[in-house]
Amino acid sequence: MVRGWPSFFDPKDTDAVELVHDRSHGMARTEVLCAKCGSHLGHVFEGEGYPTPTDQRYCINSISLRLTPAES
Repeated sequence: MVRGWPSFFDPKDTDAVELVHDRSHGMARTEVLCAKCGSHLGHVFEGEGYPTPTDQRYCINSISLRLTPAES
């Protein structure tokens, strides 16, 4: 069993997500929503010091993902 929180430094298709400022629970973060239906997908965090090209970490709920093999 694989455990953990999938995270990415950039959404593959930026038209598929909507970003909304979220200040709930005493935190300043950005909520990631499905652009088509508005459902909550996760959050994106910035400035955490991870060595990513965007300095962002998209933490997306795994139930929201559909993983497909890369084409050869």
